[in-house]
Amino acid sequence: MQEGRRGFPVAGVDYEEKTMGGMMTKGLVMLLSLLCGVEWALAGQNNPLGPEDSLSGSTWTVALDGSGQFQSIQEAIDHAQPGDTVWIKAGRYEEDVTIHSKERIKVLGEGMDLVTLVGLKRVGTLHLGKWPYGVTDLLISGMTIHQHGGLGIGIFNGGGIVLKKIRVEGMVFAQQVQKVHLEDCVIGGSETTGVAFVDSQGTLVGNFIHDNDHGVTVGGTSRVRLEHNVITRSLFEAVLVTNHGQATLVRNTLVGNGGGVRFRDESTGDIRGNIIGESKVGLVFSPKSHTRLSLNALYHNGQDYVLSGSPNVPAPERQGHTDVHLAPRFVAPDRDDFRLKADSPLIQIGNYSYLGALGPAEE
Repeated sequence: MQEGRRGFPVAGVDYEEKTMGGMMTKGLVMLLSLLCGVEWALAGQNNPLGPEDSLSGSTWTVALDGSGQFQSIQEAIDHAQPGDTVWIKAGRYEEDVTIHSKERIKVLGEGMDLVTLVGLKRVGTLHLGKWPYGVTDLLISGMTIHQHGGLGIGIFNGGGIVLKKIRVEGMVFAQQVQKVHLEDCVIGGSETTGVAFVDSQGTLVGNFIHDNDHGVTVGGTSRVRLEHNVITRSLFEAVLVTNHGQATLVRNTLVGNGGGVRFRDESTGDIRGNIIGESKVGLVFSPKSHTRLSLNALYHNGQDYVLSGSPNVPAPERQGHTDVHLAPRFVAPDRDDFRLKADSPLIQIGNYSYLGALGPAEE
């Protein structure tokens, strides 16, 4: 019997099968569906947005010391109308928050290091949407969200949801939502998956995803684009694509994970300009998966290309003809600085100024 990241046993599932289709994660997805209801060296972790950046409506201030109109985030959100902004001042807010049946609102905190939201009773600290009611055109920025019951943020129904410059300590789960956009976020510490998509559509740009069992999972009929993300220290794959999921990976850095990218079932993928290294296996393909690869850098993997089966077999024929096998020369990977050194061989490769998520460091 093997153990997950926090030592929880998973019976009857070995490394090759402990995926989104595995027993533990299936159970979590079912539970979430029923309930529905490492720091990153990023410049500017505090939220650049302020109350003056409100839409055309009113700004409602939440402050624990009573200096705003509300002391509860939930009360302010319930009061907000289309075009309004909820501005959250620094503090630790211990409440469960649900946003549903809302459109065109902003929820802005003073900064991810200043505003913390901690759940109380249910699975999931922050719920966006609540069956059958969704939420549309929503921006959330500038706060840290602690998981409760294994879930940090659950997104259920709706679309046009932007999460920007937030830290999530736990899982972000999206089911049956469209146009989910995560940008400049720090997501880590999940006992299952950092970001999970089920029958959804989304983009991830410039995020740091770390210390999860899986980094990102793309399941069902989801279509997800990942660009300029760093995913590291996943117990299993950095990116797992299952069922009929479609994943496009462009210039990401996937380093130090149990596996790089795995395609199961009849999933599809377009993999371009990524750095994939220091994993047991770089890329794993099911016989029915369909992928296109070009200009990826693979290095220090146990195996680079593998076809899943009983047993797995090397699959050099699945590699991209323009893939390269060169070590990237990061600035300080032990400190999560995955910028390329000025003499990196991955600068000016093909039609890319550099490969991977982060460009070369200035001298």
